[in-house]
Amino acid sequence: MAIREATTELLQVMLERNALSADDLISLMFTTTPDLTAEFPAVAAREMGLGAVPLLCAAEIDVPGALPSCIRVLAHCSMPAQRPIRHVYLRDAVKLRPDIPQ
Repeated sequence: MAIREATTELLQVMLERNALSADDLISLMFTTTPDLTAEFPAVAAREMGLGAVPLLCAAEIDVPGALPSCIRVLAHCSMPAQRPIRHVYLRDAVKLRPDIPQ
């Protein structure tokens, strides 16, 4: 799956599971593993209409044995304190946090 499509899916699931809209987002920070170099994940966010949200992309540290081809997003958002945050791990990324139910 290409970077743009994978990022779009990740953001759509994250927004849906947490009942968030673009207005709730303060900023998004994306990281990709060193093997993903074809495109910035922020391009997908802009195409989804999130161009007014500050976006930042960075590369993960190249650690031996780390999960390859992984896109991560750290979302800063405004939401009610009593509403639990629902973290999103898709495909092989679920191995990163088996303690968090999907």
